[in-house]
Amino acid sequence: MSMIANIDFYYSIGSRYSYLASTQIDALKKETGCHVKWHPVNSVRLIAQRQSNPFEGKPVSGQYEWAYRELDAKRWAKFYGVPYLEPRGRVHFDSELLAQACMAAQRLGKVEEYSRLLFAAMFQDSLSKIDEKECTARAEACGISAIDFHVALRAQETVNQLNATIDSAVHAGVFGVPTFIALDQLFWGNDRIMLLRHYLDSHQNVT
Repeated sequence: MSMIANIDFYYSIGSRYSYLASTQIDALKKETGCHVKWHPVNSVRLIAQRQSNPFEGKPVSGQYEWAYRELDAKRWAKFYGVPYLEPRGRVHFDSELLAQACMAAQRLGKVEEYSRLLFAAMFQDSLSKIDEKECTARAEACGISAIDFHVALRAQETVNQLNATIDSAVHAGVFGVPTFIALDQLFWGNDRIMLLRHYLDSHQNVT
């Protein structure tokens, strides 16, 4: 009897590599039969909570230089065959608002659909800002009423759930996004999806 793996996917809408990883989830599910649970976080707060930020000050390596990261993301997008527009310097957004908006959608049962629409707003559509109005429009686009969305967005329960998700991520060892956790194993980065797939394949026949 094959075991169906449950995967936790921690991501942030402003993260270029989270976006790239999200475009591969459907293929991963189809190929491995896994279930993926989406966990939105504010990666700025996640990194701050770990008290170690590789993006502050002089880059610790070329990997963290913005010009290289943009080039690398464009290469991955071309490899995947997905659209990519670099948001840095183009799109104005509040990372906390986007995280809370995704968490509101999670509480309303639409986190995956909604997150994909926000990723599109950030990395595919030619927008100059993603504000609450845009967040609401994306909610309506995936079947959430504006009233329900506004209530959930402003609810203390949404804030509490986001805080708890960030805390649980840090407790699980998550140090950046995107991160996948499968069978207690952590895989960080869009480029680790192939290793995640291999790991799931090797555990398909666990009984």
